[in-house]
Amino acid sequence: MMTDVRVPAGNQQSYSTAYEQMLEKVRYEGAYPTRERAEEAVRLVLAGLGRQLTGDERVDLAARLPLEAARALTLQIPALHPLTGWAFVKDLATRTGGSLATTRWDTGSVFSAVAAHAGPDLITRILDRLPAGYALLFGRAELTQAA
Repeated sequence: MMTDVRVPAGNQQSYSTAYEQMLEKVRYEGAYPTRERAEEAVRLVLAGLGRQLTGDERVDLAARLPLEAARALTLQIPALHPLTGWAFVKDLATRTGGSLATTRWDTGSVFSAVAAHAGPDLITRILDRLPAGYALLFGRAELTQAA
């Protein structure tokens, strides 16, 4: 279970309808028991993606996400060397103290909602920009060219 960052119960704020819908999609897709658990996954996975994504794809994705999700993505400083998809999951698991299996599940659940907001063309651009291994995390086949 991810436990890196939490909002104290007394500091809960009202969110946009688009963000609430995104959280419900993640909660449903990930079969999370509570909205808070889904929100925790969204914040942590988007923060991780924010460390990997740069350029126009980062800007375009942030513009299509609900404001609260865009903040989680853009508050992160991109890494100098992006991680492969599997290394991304391992790094996120290490940062959050979660298992690899749970972190992989969280990532897929959140990326499914991100893809719904971004649309297929932007996701294709994002996948072209990131190292190998992210397509599967976004629920797509990982296609490679023959040598």
